[in-house]
Amino acid sequence: MAQYALLEKYESIQHRFDEVGQQISDPEVMNDMKRYVKLNQEYRRLEDLMKVFREYKNLVKDIESGKEILAEESDEELREMAREEIEKAEKLIPEKEKEIKLLLVPADPEDAKNAILEIRAGTGGDEASIFAGDLFRMYTKYCEKKGWRLEVTNLNEGTAGGYKEIVAKISGKGVYGIMKYESGVHRVQRVPQTETQGRVHTSAATVAVLPEAEEFDVELKESDIRKDTYCSSGPGGQSVNTTYSAIRLTHIPTGIVVTCQDQKSQLKNLAKAMAELRTRIYNLEYQKYLDEISSKRKTMVSTGDRSAKIRTYNWPQGRVTDHRINLTLYNLQAIINGDIDELIEKLIIEENAERLKEAEI
Repeated sequence: MAQYALLEKYESIQHRFDEVGQQISDPEVMNDMKRYVKLNQEYRRLEDLMKVFREYKNLVKDIESGKEILAEESDEELREMAREEIEKAEKLIPEKEKEIKLLLVPADPEDAKNAILEIRAGTGGDEASIFAGDLFRMYTKYCEKKGWRLEVTNLNEGTAGGYKEIVAKISGKGVYGIMKYESGVHRVQRVPQTETQGRVHTSAATVAVLPEAEEFDVELKESDIRKDTYCSSGPGGQSVNTTYSAIRLTHIPTGIVVTCQDQKSQLKNLAKAMAELRTRIYNLEYQKYLDEISSKRKTMVSTGDRSAKIRTYNWPQGRVTDHRINLTLYNLQAIINGDIDELIEKLIIEENAERLKEAEI
């Protein structure tokens, strides 16, 4: 069994899995919400790892028992069945080993969280705002396909359509771990609606995806927050411009400002604004982690440096190019309609390869 070196890790993983299982049922741990949530996250990760480890162990057992039959049995039918069993298990072993190695490398602990999505028009005037609107529609369609909930918290519409800026919260399973690859500068090359001579222009929009902070991640002091109320603007019915339901929060120590005006209720807007403020403060610290890994992983360069150009959407050629992994796809219309799975899957595969290389397991 020497060639199946990963089995050596099984017992220590099993021990830690049992240990964490006991800790999360300890009343003292349950009273410390921050510690309890972290242990729960570790338990879920170890649970997945143990499941794959057991499958791996069973495959190794199948090979060993098959070899025993070949060594001891003379019945050709039994020997043939043993050979088939060995061949089948040996084909599956490398796949399981890769799966275990990936699970052994600690993933970003933020991956399981909901996300705050920001899209801002960049260079290109009205066309940049229109493109920001196209990107928001693309993500809206993608969220619908994934069964995620998307709630707009703040927006500033462009003069010719689209958005100068739009902020939304995306809720669902593992949202940030998937959406984080979208952070960076998205560039568009096409003939703008405002162009009279048919020339192709280049415009840009910036996308930022932040992991949403939980209440226990950041402690907010009321004395550190200035709250302003004002009339909402934009869609919202009769209460728009007549009631002071919109909220602006300023975090005095950091200077961070957030606004929320999508609800008619001031209390609901305040709750959303507080959640976003907590996320932005939390991300000041999280950014240090992103800066550290961005130098090692090309898939995450844009998250560490949001000024990095990550993707170009070329309308005349129907082409989308992701510059981080030199991937070009000629299905622009499907992608802009929310079919971005292939792009994200290729980025995840690339990052997994980089994580394995870092760990050198």
